[in-house]
Amino acid sequence: MIGYGFMGKAHSNAYKKVGHFFPSQYQPVLQVLCARDPARAKAFADTWGYKHVVSDWREAVMRDDVDAVDICTPNNLHCEIAIAAANAGKMVLCEKPLSMDNSDGERMVVAIEKAGVANTVWYNYRRIPAVTLAKQIIDEGRLGKDLSLSRAISAGLDDQPRVASRRRRSLATRCQCGWFRSDWRLARTLH
Repeated sequence: MIGYGFMGKAHSNAYKKVGHFFPSQYQPVLQVLCARDPARAKAFADTWGYKHVVSDWREAVMRDDVDAVDICTPNNLHCEIAIAAANAGKMVLCEKPLSMDNSDGERMVVAIEKAGVANTVWYNYRRIPAVTLAKQIIDEGRLGKDLSLSRAISAGLDDQPRVASRRRRSLATRCQCGWFRSDWRLARTLH
């Protein structure tokens, strides 16, 4: 894993719990954590059970004992790390949004497709039936040419439906929606 902020905690917890939800003979091995601050990284690694700590993401990506690179860094670092991981033959697991702009996203897609590595962008709701159906309808061309994509998902704690207003939408939400096309293109290599 590269990065250890909030998403690093969320992903580390998920790796620890995944076997309880999806029993399998395979279990994630938390091989190496990469972060800039060695002392804080060591404390994080000890808490979550990572075997090794490094401070240079290039070292983590090039290790022979690493099969997948989970990118939990600030968004502006995703592109370079993902391309290097793909070129090294590693599975690429990238936190959202995929990239800072379409150009970087396309470069990432090309590198991953060329390397033929498994990959994903961590969208929490990617596999829910409504999202899967929307992808199928778009892939089948049943909506015509797509010009824009917008979505709203309620994450309230009660049963009341919620509607996102245009005024309250954040830049991050708009950017995440905009990267779905590149993300879905990446996801096709998994099927």
